[in-house]
Amino acid sequence: MIIRIVAGGPEELLPDLKADFKDGEQWIGVDRGALYLLERDITPARAFGDFDSITVEEWSRIAAAVPYHIQFPAEKDETDLEIALNDAIKQQPEAIYLYGVTGGRLDHFFGAVTLLMKKELECPVFIVDCQNEISIYAPGQTIISRTKKWPYISFFAMSEQVEGLTLSGFKFPLYNYTVQNGSSRCVSNEIIEKKGVFSFRSGILMVIRSCDGRRRL
Repeated sequence: MIIRIVAGGPEELLPDLKADFKDGEQWIGVDRGALYLLERDITPARAFGDFDSITVEEWSRIAAAVPYHIQFPAEKDETDLEIALNDAIKQQPEAIYLYGVTGGRLDHFFGAVTLLMKKELECPVFIVDCQNEISIYAPGQTIISRTKKWPYISFFAMSEQVEGLTLSGFKFPLYNYTVQNGSSRCVSNEIIEKKGVFSFRSGILMVIRSCDGRRRL
């Protein structure tokens, strides 16, 4: 099962959620994100948050439409997004996608990025907006397809360093390269073959796939 979580970040940065809608997947609304889903005729299975960003009327609409909804106090030890992500993790999905977590307040965005490194995660998690897809990888090899949707790809060390990064099928290949935290050496690469392969032997690697301009795809 795939779980897709929509938070209440700037609506103009959301991709076309209807295009990602597939039967058998679960949608979760976080705070105003639940309203974003209802406005797109997608009824989330669950909704979490303090819902301090919506009106009483909007909350009533969410409470009436969403089968499982919990309102939390504004002051708590976890963000609304982390509460929703923890709920998703318990369901042991194949992958989790996070929307509505970019733009606006940088502390909220950085908080979302750090959630990608939760030790409880046993599946891939992606942050997606209309221009970017962000993910975190542990050591090993990954094969990714070239796509017009995300023509650019960048690599960043989230640990002190990432050792042994090797890129094949890319415009700028690498072999056994050590990426230091704070380096911009691996920004804005491109896959030139049908598929690209990246691998590394130690560290934590962030991968960002991007496109130019704010386009909804």
